[in-house]
Amino acid sequence: MVSHLQPAIRLPGAEGVLRYALIPAHGYGIAVETVARMLEGDSGSDSRVLSSGEPIPYGAQPVLLAESTVYGVSCVERLLLHWGPWPKPWLVLVSDAPARPVADARFVVRALTGRLAGVVTVPYLPVLRAVKGPDEALEYTDVQAAAQKLRRALEGNR
Repeated sequence: MVSHLQPAIRLPGAEGVLRYALIPAHGYGIAVETVARMLEGDSGSDSRVLSSGEPIPYGAQPVLLAESTVYGVSCVERLLLHWGPWPKPWLVLVSDAPARPVADARFVVRALTGRLAGVVTVPYLPVLRAVKGPDEALEYTDVQAAAQKLRRALEGNR
């Protein structure tokens, strides 16, 4: 778990400071990597996936990433139990199927909303099952549209 804030890190070759600190709730995969690339949009915002135990850089908005499964949201719940005095994080739920999350997952997310800055859902993107990486995924229009909605949600309420 993160233990303290650090000064914002300037990324090599980037003009801005780190804007989003992404924290995977239950592992690193194509969805996490694609969301990180989605947040590197035209607005010049920079994002980086934090490794386990890495502190949240000062000035960066923490963003928890999880799948919209019961397991995914229960991992988010465990993270938030030990969150501490840091800024409220955003929760980005990546849909794992072309259907609504099950009732238990929706209930847990609803119960956690007071501890979160907001909740954004990325729709099911079947192309993530067939690509080698996030650069290839971002060539598809449905992924680009999801990226625009995600950036708009995080930047509009910040």
